[in-house]
Amino acid sequence: MKEKFRNIFWFFGIFAIVVMLCTFDMDYQELWQNLRKAGVWFPAVILLWVFIYYLNAWSWYVIIRDGKHAKVPFWKIYKLTVSGFALNYATPVGLMGGEPYRIMELTPYVGASKATSSVILCVMMHIFSHFWFWLVSAVLFVIFEPMNWGLGIMLAVVAFVCLLAIYFFMKGYRNGMAVRTFKLLCHVPYVKRWASRFLTEKKESLERVDAQIAELHKQRKSTFYVALGLEFMARIVGCAEVFFILNILTDHVSFLACILIMAFTSLFANLFFFSPMQLGAREGGFALAVGGLAIPSAFGIYTGLITRVRELIWIVIGVLLMKVGNGTPNKTKDE
Repeated sequence: MKEKFRNIFWFFGIFAIVVMLCTFDMDYQELWQNLRKAGVWFPAVILLWVFIYYLNAWSWYVIIRDGKHAKVPFWKIYKLTVSGFALNYATPVGLMGGEPYRIMELTPYVGASKATSSVILCVMMHIFSHFWFWLVSAVLFVIFEPMNWGLGIMLAVVAFVCLLAIYFFMKGYRNGMAVRTFKLLCHVPYVKRWASRFLTEKKESLERVDAQIAELHKQRKSTFYVALGLEFMARIVGCAEVFFILNILTDHVSFLACILIMAFTSLFANLFFFSPMQLGAREGGFALAVGGLAIPSAFGIYTGLITRVRELIWIVIGVLLMKVGNGTPNKTKDE
């Protein structure tokens, strides 16, 4: 049964690769010319994500370890991190493929409830760090960039939304949110019947997951802040990708500008969360972001192109990793 679901996830990854290959807005000869223009910077962009995924995996590993010796090796966490992100690119609304896959693969090592809670915590931390990144970027823009009333109002709205989201995330960390999420789903059309049945049948397991989520913030604050710090660091390191790509075209771009470009682009792209692989949204975000910083919009389009190719390469790597090292450990009793 597990192998059947693994194959389903694998086919989702193949689907993502096919869709991306069919949605490039230029012929492959022109694409190759652009990659040759990138020179050594393109391999640098690819290798940069080895380290970014390392930070993401380390954050999840810290959560799983629980301050003790981990029952799952780090290489396994790294593999599931890369494969999980690859699957998320394949599904609209995100988090529809990568997270169930991670839970399924981690369960034999730590049990179903611990696997579920650690994946939920990892996703929460990943999203939580985004809100901190957007908030910090808004403050940096106010300090270092020229302002007008329109920008001021927009940044005030962004800062308010980020602070509100941070407040609700902290509340969720203190009390858990698995049970609350399913109670909310019980009022959503089309899924409320399934959510109600699942809540009734699995309420004890969901409460156990909530207890483990709350424990991270209440009793293991150092683990909480280390995991958050690693995810936030991954956001900052990710800005180096934009810096590398823009340095192909100009030597008049600062790393601070790249942070602001990446913040706006990720915010803009996440508004189109329902789009598989955020097709078109990220490219448009890059073009608008660089234009807002007095950099030619064509540079933003080129940046979007290179990041899309990098994304495709890492999806291929993630899909291939799904077929590597799938040995099953000794079964772990669910905690």
